[in-house]
Amino acid sequence: MDGNLSKEGMTKDLESMKQAGIGSVVFLEVNVGVPRGHIDFLSETWQDHFAYAVKEAERLGIEVILGSGPGWAGSGGPWVKPEQSMQHLVASRVTIKGDGRMQHLQLPKPQPKKPFFGEGALTPELREKWLNYYQDVAVLAFPSIPNRDSIADIEEKALYYRAPYSSAPGVKPRLTMPDSSVIPKQMAIQSKQIIDLSDKLQQDGSLDWEAPAGNWTIMRFGCRNNGAVTRPAPMPGLGFEVDKMDSAAFRAHLDHYVGALLKKIGVPKPEQQGGLKRLHIDSWEMGAQNWTANFRAAFKKRRGYDPQPYYPIYAGYAVGDGETSERFLWDLRLTAQELILANHAQYLKQYSHDNNLKLSIEPYDMNPNSDMDLGAIADVPMAEFWSKGYGFNTVFSVLEATSIAHIGGKQRVAAEAFTAQNNEAWKQYPEVMKNQGDWAFAMGINQFMYHTFQHQALADSLRPGMTMGPYGVHWDRNQTWWPLVEGYHRYIARCSYILQQGRTVADILYLTPEGAPQVFTPPASALSDDEGLPDKKGYNFDGCSPLQLMGARVKDHRVVFPSGATYAVLVLPNTTRMTPALADKIRTLVQDGATVVANPPHQSPSLVHYPNGDTELKAIVKEIWDGPMGKPVENKPVGKGEIVSGTSLYAKGELYPSYDVVQAILEKKGIVEDFSGSDALRYTHRTAADYDIYFVSNKTEHHVTTTITFRNKGSQPELWDPLNGQRRLLADVSEQEHQLTKIPLQFESYQSYFIVFPKQNSGMKGEKPSRNNVSLKTVQDVQGLWKLTFDSRLGGPKKTITSNLIDWSKSSNDSMKYYSGIVRYEQHFDVQEILPKQPVYLDLGQVKNMAKVYVNGKDLGTVWTAPWRVEVTDVLKQQDNVLKIEVANLWVNRLIGDQQYPDDGVKDGKWPQWLLDGKPRNSQRVTFTTFNPYNKNDTLRTSGLLGPVRIVTYEK
Repeated sequence: MDGNLSKEGMTKDLESMKQAGIGSVVFLEVNVGVPRGHIDFLSETWQDHFAYAVKEAERLGIEVILGSGPGWAGSGGPWVKPEQSMQHLVASRVTIKGDGRMQHLQLPKPQPKKPFFGEGALTPELREKWLNYYQDVAVLAFPSIPNRDSIADIEEKALYYRAPYSSAPGVKPRLTMPDSSVIPKQMAIQSKQIIDLSDKLQQDGSLDWEAPAGNWTIMRFGCRNNGAVTRPAPMPGLGFEVDKMDSAAFRAHLDHYVGALLKKIGVPKPEQQGGLKRLHIDSWEMGAQNWTANFRAAFKKRRGYDPQPYYPIYAGYAVGDGETSERFLWDLRLTAQELILANHAQYLKQYSHDNNLKLSIEPYDMNPNSDMDLGAIADVPMAEFWSKGYGFNTVFSVLEATSIAHIGGKQRVAAEAFTAQNNEAWKQYPEVMKNQGDWAFAMGINQFMYHTFQHQALADSLRPGMTMGPYGVHWDRNQTWWPLVEGYHRYIARCSYILQQGRTVADILYLTPEGAPQVFTPPASALSDDEGLPDKKGYNFDGCSPLQLMGARVKDHRVVFPSGATYAVLVLPNTTRMTPALADKIRTLVQDGATVVANPPHQSPSLVHYPNGDTELKAIVKEIWDGPMGKPVENKPVGKGEIVSGTSLYAKGELYPSYDVVQAILEKKGIVEDFSGSDALRYTHRTAADYDIYFVSNKTEHHVTTTITFRNKGSQPELWDPLNGQRRLLADVSEQEHQLTKIPLQFESYQSYFIVFPKQNSGMKGEKPSRNNVSLKTVQDVQGLWKLTFDSRLGGPKKTITSNLIDWSKSSNDSMKYYSGIVRYEQHFDVQEILPKQPVYLDLGQVKNMAKVYVNGKDLGTVWTAPWRVEVTDVLKQQDNVLKIEVANLWVNRLIGDQQYPDDGVKDGKWPQWLLDGKPRNSQRVTFTTFNPYNKNDTLRTSGLLGPVRIVTYEK
């Protein structure tokens, strides 16, 4: 947290993680939400602290994942020289009247584009460098075009700007190409009329030219820094973002940052369980670039033609005509993507592997590339999801990362999880996060990286302590409920581990359009209508880029990837353009037996081999789609496979056919839905060597009793409960035709299970099957007064209170009313009836917000979600039972209560003087934090054990 570092705090942070069941951390340093500390980023002292943290992580077996630069937006720093930074091709222009005589001309130096995040992000020193850096590229002259048309959206199409797809309104997921009639030939520059004056330009911007008769436009093209800086980096780490197309520039950055740290700690040993294990590229938030020093040569090599005559297109001029110009822009963006993938992402992956590290990538947001292709390079693709109600909708990134992992055979797919803003302010806790976590599991995420755990460098008495301003769910050791969180983490760990086994089962593969930028957006009809947490339907699906598809083949009429991922139907996007190379791949797949859903393309998007490329495409199209489309939807045999096309295949404006259309195609092939039952449930299905595994969760707060149909049979299914680790065979199972099995199941509020179908010799042999649909009955209510012991250090009552079960926030005692922390409840009771000879449970009723249960001195673990029960069969006695329950609420009540007293905290971005001087705090406030959005009149949160507390068992 911006130079606020403490070795003692680091040890406490990491040890608290170990105790709570956390196995990995992403290490970033940011300047958000706290006054600047006294240890400068990357100084010798800072590096010493970093090395200490890594050694502590090694001792504790915690993996450290290091961001590729200061802040989180990308990779750069003050060591990045302007010529090594992200670059734009910019231009100035003058118009002259030529008469065949020599003219002395002065061409103005092109100005840089405004930085996407504004000039305010630049320090005076960086602003000066940004303004001063300039390199000439070319000077071109051409006959002036009066009243010319400009290419629409040129600054996005030419990669000057790319707004964040997650948070900026109206950002297109992809760029489509308009009809050629948009800019006709007579309104465009003709390449044969362009005169190259580059060799006439003098260093001062002047040139002498015998301009032929007529009106001429002269454009001076040059290279400028794009103004992107590291963000939100600590001040000593603030600098330009490094050129993403130049591996030499990137290597220089890595030497200054990652390389310096590796020298400090040594190259990690592969056998070491903890410590530095991975490098990380976070969400792409540094904008776009369209130039690098060798861009022209790289373009020639990759596209086969010279881009220089088309440079005026960067400035919105059409060259040739609108069609030619749009094709050049498509080639420009593709070339930029290829250079970024090769010289940035792939280069960092190789660098990571050379140093015994892996690489994770969050490939989305302002990304000028295809998200899928950038993410596919990662060893661990990552998504991002915001806490529902506290931020942005980034479901698209989850769909992308999980698809990338499934196609590429990556066992782990992570997510920056539960990030938040909008004054989340300690309101969330495991119970209210379970449904969204289960949603992420069902979507395919199998590692949560909670955003965020702030390093707590302050004294333990100063809680909740440091925050990242209003950002992030508070997932650190200063949480009130942190001592009780291990049970929740154990649930997350069980689910994550099981969902990393085998591979995901899916039937539908959606191909993204070609080109960049590209965000995968499946049809809305393939998902439920919950915008924030949309669930997949009974036919699971993945997305795939054309580049990824090139590695696929056909086996048993299914599209199969080297990873083993396999799909029954390939669905193409509704586009009239396709490169001949992709069309040839589609032809091969269909002829080899695949079912492809698509209407024919008509032309290539590229200027490569134009117009011969279009002719080649049409020949392939004729071979696949032979004949006109005369029916709404029809199947045409092609080789061993079939093409499905038709006049109503795509609804107007839709990229893909509706789910119902694809469902009908699959049913016609004899493939029924993989999962069906109540709309209240969501699922995912993985298949491994020994098991078929279905994760099923109730997405409602209501009790659900239903019968579920699974596309799986031939073995005795088992129920695995990730809440407590118990497994049991299921009874009342019936097998149906089409390889289906029906199982009656019931779910408590937001409850989840794994339904497991063993293969071959796996499974629970000799066990007796049990029914899932059973009712509870009460054996006895635990009644009487309870003893409540508060923590007086947190402002709670100093003496034990004897009370019924009440809401603390309703108390007339302010020390109880505003209390935030853990309270110990104690009760002694006898069992009034003979205990049944079957499992018996203690049901806590309503708890706000987490509880840890002890019966007769035995720790029975934490309860944090429904059903709020622990088994007491082996610990309960007929008489003299001692029940102790530790209950934690939220920080909210104490933060509200403290607003009654003067604020002695951070003011004007500075730590209070008493803290800087190391003096005792003289305040009536109990809490200390760098962010408190509450006022004294805000509503308090229900808190405590509310019950009723009961002894229960199941009906026979």
